[in-house]
Amino acid sequence: MRLSLVRAAVATLGLASSLPALAQDRPTQALIAQGEYLAHASDCSACHTISGGAAYAGGLPFKLPMGTIYAPNITPDKTYGIGNDTEADFARALRDGIRHDGASLYPAMPYPSYARMTDADIHALYAYFHYGVAPVAYAPPASTIHWPMSMRWPMTIWRRMFSPAPADALQKTARHFDDPAIARGAYLVEGPGHCGACHTPRAATLQEKALTASDGTVFLSGGDAIDGWVPPSLRQENRTGLGRWTEDDLVAFLKTGRMAKGVVFGGMADAVEHGTQHLTDADLHAIAKYLLTLSPADTHQTPWQYDGATEAALHSGNASARGAYVYVNNCAACHRDDGHGYAGVFPPLAGNPVVMTDNPASLVHIVQTGGLLPSMIHAPSAFTMPGFAHRLTDQQIADVVTFIRNAWGNDAPAVSAQTVSALKASAPPPVLVRSPVPMN
Repeated sequence: MRLSLVRAAVATLGLASSLPALAQDRPTQALIAQGEYLAHASDCSACHTISGGAAYAGGLPFKLPMGTIYAPNITPDKTYGIGNDTEADFARALRDGIRHDGASLYPAMPYPSYARMTDADIHALYAYFHYGVAPVAYAPPASTIHWPMSMRWPMTIWRRMFSPAPADALQKTARHFDDPAIARGAYLVEGPGHCGACHTPRAATLQEKALTASDGTVFLSGGDAIDGWVPPSLRQENRTGLGRWTEDDLVAFLKTGRMAKGVVFGGMADAVEHGTQHLTDADLHAIAKYLLTLSPADTHQTPWQYDGATEAALHSGNASARGAYVYVNNCAACHRDDGHGYAGVFPPLAGNPVVMTDNPASLVHIVQTGGLLPSMIHAPSAFTMPGFAHRLTDQQIADVVTFIRNAWGNDAPAVSAQTVSALKASAPPPVLVRSPVPMN
């Protein structure tokens, strides 16, 4: 949940007044467990738990052009957390984006998506965060938003213009689907999962250009860069989307962070680690079924087909193509001359949607700073790709990225050294490669 579940004013309850009140006694363990499951589905931990910190105690920084926002403490601590919140307070912050003093939350908290969550799910989440989470007496740093954006009153106008009223959002979410599994998938993706917060482009005024599939093909068509990574399209584009992925591919990806066509990195690694790996197979299949119904936003892409010319050239010792020599010396050991990599460990570069997007930032950054494939419940091994910025020049990185984007049937624009240099400013921190523990 981004950025806050802080207290909201009780005086104006809106839709929250229809929520069932928790009894004075502790709620059932089943309700708390349901809330914990929904917290995973909503990816709350990824934003409200800092690495090495207590669960949900906040403090994670979000660096934005207008300043830095720190995720708040959403444990039931009565001084620093949400321990004094009523269920109506909780619901109003979550679905309306209004905190305890009546001020609007910044849209880094995806309340335009959470507005679609049902009363029953809000009720379960409240039970979990008040009875299933340990209180932590920790005050996260104060946000440092620059004036005039530090004034929150303009967000009232923003909310009214761009964030749906919960009643309207719920009605839209309940639209008819012939397949109940697809309906469930739509609810999870458009509501608690808030996938559009990253994978849908935003307007200059920061709102997502579409909030549901019924808003048009811009929904989930690929988002703007976040922490240096560019979220790709989740629609059915053949080259840059999920057009060649099967339902089982998607389920494996969301459950383990890896499958034959790719592995997670960057922000998506957090989303799987903290969120989707904890979902049931039924819900993962529902999400996959729904995503596979989304028609492509770009209808002009030719189908990707593997081209063996690059592999043949490299096998024959011909590394004369731009960037080929850099690739052979630095990349081929893991990703192979044929670009197929090693399934589940080192991802394929041939046919990889991230490789072929118009914006090369993700590919450039992973070469510059590396990437981490974390350990998952159903795939306990972790793998690290080291960064190469310390050993390759900007020109060499530009050359090898251009080579990858045009090999094995890939077809994407070339990248210049100037672009690589400019992208240093938005590069994520370098991935630390841990040395083996010495044995005595």
